This record gives sequence, C-alpha cells and structure tokens, in this order.
Amino acid sequence: MFWYDGKLIHSQTLELNINDPGLLYGATVFTTLRVYENSLDSNLTNWQAHCDRLLFSLQTFGWQQPDWNRLRQGAKILLPHFPVLRITLFPDGREWITGRSLPQKLTEKQKNGILCAIASSEFSRSLPSHKTGNYLSAWLAKTSSDAQEAILVDTQGNWLETSTGNLWGWCDRSWYTPPIKAGILPGIVRSQLVNWLQSHQQPVREETWSVELVQRFEAIAYTNSVVEVIPIHTVHLPSGSLQCNPYHQSFQLIRELFLV
Repeated sequence: MFWYDGKLIHSQTLELNINDPGLLYGATVFTTLRVYENSLDSNLTNWQAHCDRLLFSLQTFGWQQPDWNRLRQGAKILLPHFPVLRITLFPDGREWITGRSLPQKLTEKQKNGILCAIASSEFSRSLPSHKTGNYLSAWLAKTSSDAQEAILVDTQGNWLETSTGNLWGWCDRSWYTPPIKAGILPGIVRSQLVNWLQSHQQPVREETWSVELVQRFEAIAYTNSVVEVIPIHTVHLPSGSLQCNPYHQSFQLIRELFLV
C-alpha cells in the first residue's frame, strides 16, 4: 500500500513513464520521517520541518511544488499503518509516499551502539545539501562493507556524516557536529538537537572533524529522524580502529529530547 499522485494504491508496484527523469536520473527529492503519537502535528514528528526542507530543494532546483494539502492527506491516510513514512516529490509536482516499519533491533542498537567503517572519499554524496533520489554513493558506501553504517569523508579524510545520518562527538565537555558548510545534509534531528542542547546551556561546536579531532572523542553517535540517536562503539579506520564508549553519560541529555 502506498500513496501516489493523489491516490491510495494497494500494490507493491509503481508504474512510471519510461522517460520519467525520476527513473532515469534519480531526479526526485525525498524526506523520511517517524510518526510520533500517531500524529503529523507532534513536535517530534516535525512535519513542517520536513516539508520546509523539501520546499527548499524544490525552490533551489526550480521544480514545481506539490499540492501540499494533498500530500498531507496521503500521509494521514498511511500513518495508522506505518511508523515511518518516506515522502518523495517529482520535478512536476507529483507526490509519492511509502511506509515502513522501524529498523530491526533498533532498541538494542540505541542501547549498545553499532560498528561503523570509514568509506572511500569517492562515495561522497552529490548535491549533499539536498536529499535527492540519486542516493547511490551513500547506499554503496553502506553496502560495500560489513559494518552497520558507513562514515563518509572528504578528500582530506575529514569525517562528514554517516550514510544515513549526522555525526555527533563528545569531548571537552561539549558536543561536536560537522558544520553544514562542510557539505552535509542539514538533518532535521540535527537542527532539533542543536537547539535542544543550547536551550539546556550545553555548548555545541560545529567544527571540521579532522583525523586529529576524532581521536579525542570519548563518545560518538549518529542521528536521523527514524533511529533518533545511536552510539557508535567502533569505527574501522583505513589503518586500525577507533573505540568509543556507547554508554557514556553524555548521551543522557540528547536522549531526553525524544522523551518530551
């Protein structure tokens, strides 16, 4: 079951024109949100922020806007059936909404952390400020190793983001996160967390994650709208590995954001 171009479709198959640029070139933009309290209006669902990010991309690319009311209608029809919704927009304004379950073993990963691996710099995302349908590089980065998540880097080896989320590191009594200008996706949860931490008098330092800086971190995590916060206990580096504490007390405050 999914929603496409104003209609609810009970199928696992979507029919597209063979000349559709979304099919040929990945010419779509999308956002993935988690539905909290069974409502699009929950502060944690953050529906408006997801729509605003989509709108920013549409305006940047000069694409047609969807019927926003119809988009919301489709999301409301699907949300009783799925905790996670992916909203995709085509250049001509068509909307496509699919639903899925939360990731397997999510609670275990949130508690005990995961293993990551540094990806080759050639896997950096195209148009990194936008969440486009051309997600091949991030997908390849994640699937080309045995790790649970890949960390994307620039040509200097600076850490940018994971294949599906934004990075956070703790040292010197502060949270660090790579700056948007480094060429990363402006994550919805990233923005929420920056505001949340600052409102609780907790410094957030948006700085380049050099090879030297990451060695100082006592704790590392990644965030996105679906998984919330997942600690990273081990990072496989080009030479050796980096170990961090997935149970670090610094995680307590950022987890409280999702309990409000």
